[in-house]
Amino acid sequence: MRENKNQIRVSLVEDNGGLRNSLERILSSSEGMTLEGVFSDGESAVAGLPAVSPDVVLVDINLPGISGIDVIREAKASMPRAQFLVLTVYDDPSRIFQALAAGANGYLLKRVDPRELLDAIRELHGGGSPMSGSVARKVVQSFHRMGVSKNETENLSPRETEILQLLAEGYLYKEIAEKCAIGIETVRTYIRRIYDKLHVRTRTEAVIKHLKGW
Repeated sequence: MRENKNQIRVSLVEDNGGLRNSLERILSSSEGMTLEGVFSDGESAVAGLPAVSPDVVLVDINLPGISGIDVIREAKASMPRAQFLVLTVYDDPSRIFQALAAGANGYLLKRVDPRELLDAIRELHGGGSPMSGSVARKVVQSFHRMGVSKNETENLSPRETEILQLLAEGYLYKEIAEKCAIGIETVRTYIRRIYDKLHVRTRTEAVIKHLKGW
């Protein structure tokens, strides 16, 4: 049984020793989080993650042995409630979409600062799908090139459409609140309404539906 249900249990899969140690320090000292399981390669992560039962898994893509994308795909099958956040240097569309297709719930680049990383973990745990701005733009560009038809996004109010557009551009909840001059809880309320209207459960699904409607 978990010692504190309010704590976000985070696991880490990273082969770079220096970065792994830095992330361990950040996560171990962050209020509201506990570090449960640190792995330096994909095989040990797939074998060990179910035993520690994390809420959120930070995973690199370029790992020795099997890739981080394979880790997500295999681990997701045995622990479907876990949320996977890619933390990588790669921002090419191919890897982004492979990771999302494998079950990743968010995608951040390693240049993200510690505060943004912690915010992203909290957002992910709360049902969002954080993405670095440049990653979100590549997703947008890819769907622009695909050019598909309208859908449920027509049912959104102008304010909901504005907030969904900001989500698609990779803004965090607090940044959306600042841009729209509203409180962060109001942002959360709008996003819940957006999810209900679009019949989705994550930011990535909402953004994809939004882009398909362009």
